[in-house]
Amino acid sequence: MKIAVLREVREGEKRVAATPDSVKKYIALGATVTVEKGAGNGSAIADSAYEAAGATIAQNAADATRDAAIILKVSAPQPDELPALPDGAMVIGMLDPYAQRELLALYNQKKLSAFALELLPRISRAQSMDVLSSQSNLAGYRAVIDAVATFGKAVPMMMTAAGTVAPAKVLVLGAGVAGLQAIATAKRLGAVVSAFDVRPGVKEQVESLGAKFVEVPAEEGAETSGGYAKEMSEEYKRKQSQLIADTIKKQDVVISTALIPGRPAPLLITEDMVKDMKPGSVIVDLAAASGGNCPLTELDKVVIKHGVTLIGYSNMPSRVAVDASQLYARNLYNFVSTLLISKDGQVKWEDDLITGTLLTKDGVTVHKAFI
Repeated sequence: MKIAVLREVREGEKRVAATPDSVKKYIALGATVTVEKGAGNGSAIADSAYEAAGATIAQNAADATRDAAIILKVSAPQPDELPALPDGAMVIGMLDPYAQRELLALYNQKKLSAFALELLPRISRAQSMDVLSSQSNLAGYRAVIDAVATFGKAVPMMMTAAGTVAPAKVLVLGAGVAGLQAIATAKRLGAVVSAFDVRPGVKEQVESLGAKFVEVPAEEGAETSGGYAKEMSEEYKRKQSQLIADTIKKQDVVISTALIPGRPAPLLITEDMVKDMKPGSVIVDLAAASGGNCPLTELDKVVIKHGVTLIGYSNMPSRVAVDASQLYARNLYNFVSTLLISKDGQVKWEDDLITGTLLTKDGVTVHKAFI
């Protein structure tokens, strides 16, 4: 079985879908691996490192994918990449099907078996394959680093002969994987941290990291069966907005991470709230790619509005590409080695992890969310 690893063409994408370590593991399973020239450059992996691991280096995507059974990607293959992919191949990556639904028809034209790993069911045996968790963890970390680099004062309390420097106040909106890592990182840097989430069940996790949990009491369920936040009632949103407005004006840094799968990002930070923030404050909007939690966020830009800096990078994990690629490559290997490569050569098509991630097969869209 031939596995192809392609160079990412999305602007600003520095990650790669395989590392020399994962290449060795694929080869140990009996596969051959071909890597497109320069695929690892953004993650500080030279072509020679892939060759030393046993991979073949191809000069272009067409050569890399020729006769390949499995094609590993970070982001979805775009229309101009698809002609190089062999008909009937398996394509695995973070294919972003909600935002790039139009690509499914193109996958079907090539009869690709397309796996979107961000759709993995949240069950215990999928943890080692969970690309959302591994990448969101780094996104939460980097969000704080970028905020602190932009912020014009020290973060921890400092007691000096000239006086005391008060600690920075950080508010994290959304206590998922990215939010929890943002809390932990901000605490390590010495900030006073608060966090908000619609799911009351995360209160214990927030407080265990040393942050204050800002809560709107709600009688309705705030969590889907898959563990994600769901959209709340209008009454809850009104109370939520008032609480955030009262809290945000006291903050120096806001890290906003709130997302609802398959829906635009919820609006949490209004323009009036931004106006009430202290001059020099910073907002990092990790939901920028889904429309943003703040309407003033500009995608992939750093802008200043009403004296507040808004950071709207759409691909925060790529800003920590070396580690992001290492973790992502391990996620992909765990998925491929468990479900797609077996001694008898049979793919486990009926497995819950396959049916949960498979978008298209044999020219037909098969995932229930996209039929």
